[in-house]
Amino acid sequence: MERLYYSIGEVAQMLGENVSLVRFWSDYFSKYIKPRRNGKGNRMFTPDDVEVLKQVHLLVKSNGMTLQGAASRLASDRKRVEDRVKAIDCLKEIRSQLKEIRDSL
Repeated sequence: MERLYYSIGEVAQMLGENVSLVRFWSDYFSKYIKPRRNGKGNRMFTPDDVEVLKQVHLLVKSNGMTLQGAASRLASDRKRVEDRVKAIDCLKEIRSQLKEIRDSL
């Protein structure tokens, strides 16, 4: 079951990045990412925010785009980027399941 909110540390762990980078991306891409604040002032990300951060991660880290290039790609063709991230997540899940099958043999 999907959670309503994720802490910045959990999001950083999902992406395999530092908390400071996730914080920077959430500030830079504030048009798409709107984290809420808890009582302590910590950022709490919705699943939609996490998806946008995954898209940013794909564009910047995997494709080597600049932040400005990633922002323009999200603005112009967000659906295509979203579909690509979903496909990569699906392939990672399949790979994980295949490894489990191999290990059980």
